[in-house]
Amino acid sequence: MDETISDSPVPWVADHIRRFVETGGNPRPGSNDLLLTTRGRRSGKLRRTVLVYAVDGDRYVVAASAAGADRHPAWYLNLVADPDVTVQVGPRTIPAVARTATVAERPRLWQMMIAMMPSYQEYRRATTREIPLVILEPRLPASPYRQKV
Repeated sequence: MDETISDSPVPWVADHIRRFVETGGNPRPGSNDLLLTTRGRRSGKLRRTVLVYAVDGDRYVVAASAAGADRHPAWYLNLVADPDVTVQVGPRTIPAVARTATVAERPRLWQMMIAMMPSYQEYRRATTREIPLVILEPRLPASPYRQKV
């Protein structure tokens, strides 16, 4: 299988990814940006995008806002189909598992996201769809002490 990573076809997103890579993960000092790599649900190819994130304990939270568009972004549909993702925060790349926040988790996480980027309120008003919040949980390495059953 081809493991070449393709960056977002959206020009401004591709430029942002390029700056992220060139700066070692700090394209906008003072902003929380991460790179998210998903596997295309139809193509099977690796796809990369850049997103604003909030930190919730040892997890990262991102919003599938698509700037208030009426359709979910492709990266969100990809991780719903295959939740095994890769996250790069700063220079550190980690394997993670993605999941949509539950109804109970949403209110607190939504407030975190608005605090990170107030324009999410505008995005929510611009669409009739519920903007999914995605929790990215680092995948723990297998313990050498864990016994197989």
